[in-house]
Amino acid sequence: MTKKFDENGNNQSVESNQPPPQSMINIWLDIEEPVVHNIVATANFNCRLELPKIAIRVRNAEYNPKRFCAVIMRIFEPRTTAMLFASGKIVVTGAKNERLACLACRKFARIVQKLGYDVKFSDFKVQNVVSTVDMKFPIRLDKLAIVHSQFCTYDPDFFPALIYRMVRPRTVLLIFVSGKLIITGARNRTQMKETMEHIGPVLCSFRKK
Repeated sequence: MTKKFDENGNNQSVESNQPPPQSMINIWLDIEEPVVHNIVATANFNCRLELPKIAIRVRNAEYNPKRFCAVIMRIFEPRTTAMLFASGKIVVTGAKNERLACLACRKFARIVQKLGYDVKFSDFKVQNVVSTVDMKFPIRLDKLAIVHSQFCTYDPDFFPALIYRMVRPRTVLLIFVSGKLIITGARNRTQMKETMEHIGPVLCSFRKK
């Protein structure tokens, strides 16, 4: 029988409509929730910034315009790093959840405001949530790459993980033979959950015996 797959790589053939075996259900239930390691967020201070002066006056800040056109700033509570651009836009990385990412953005805004800039904080947005999952079983990446070739890139001589590009939600997974996953591109926990709901059963079907 010819197998058909939807845009997320799920088998849409007649066989796929049958209930999954109990063993696969047990495996799926044993999988832990994704663990967030990094959130990338952006915001706007709505004012032009003089980056050389900021770098001189702020502790834990550096500016090398020959290498990168932003001031790199760091704070330790929450432990985050910011890229501050002359346009007033900011990119913050390192937070473990959305609340801490927003708190960090506002702390960076306050630092800049104390330098005399007319900061008007706006447009906070989470751009990327990076998380990991352990499927707790090894995966046959070579067969997964063949059956789901329209979604996968796999060249073990170049990179050990299979790269799986999901269409909806638009996320990217790095899938290792050990069963460890790295999920990138999610904007929130809902998209992380949707990603696992789609990819989890697929990976269970390619479990190494």
